[in-house]
Amino acid sequence: MRSRANVVTPIRSLLGEDRPAIEALLVETDVFTKEEIDVALELVDAVLSDPNQRDYEICVAHDEERTAIGYYCIGPTPVTSGTYDLYWIAVKPSLHDRGVGKELLAHAEERIRSRGGRLVLAETSSQPKYEHTRRFYLRNGYAEVARIKEYYKPGDDLVVYGKYLSHLRSNEN
Repeated sequence: MRSRANVVTPIRSLLGEDRPAIEALLVETDVFTKEEIDVALELVDAVLSDPNQRDYEICVAHDEERTAIGYYCIGPTPVTSGTYDLYWIAVKPSLHDRGVGKELLAHAEERIRSRGGRLVLAETSSQPKYEHTRRFYLRNGYAEVARIKEYYKPGDDLVVYGKYLSHLRSNEN
């Protein structure tokens, strides 16, 4: 296996031709329900149909052929100052544990910082199939900041991870 130390995955803004590859990788993960995939694609469609909207930003990691191999979707949390939601982050399963997700997350965090963001929140499920996702957040400096029991359905908690991108100052309002 090749070391990822000097390998940088190209990341760019979403293009129309990325939609089929994003849909395929979401299906391939075998984690998301059809309803969850539909919601993810609604956000892709919202970004593609209105480039001037400010609710969501989607960036794509791509291979040498410029085919999407991973993506993220972020957006400012309404009525907050500097809080952002990481709505989606997903990588083609054949590329898991090769650093692509980490690069996407770092790119998202830098985008958020550049827009004055200070806190990133990511929601996920407590189901066993999301264990890899929960470990991913923890490995990348996120902490579990909230858990709502049986939020999605009985036996399926909402788990919220957060990461401060800047230090809080006690004299700030």
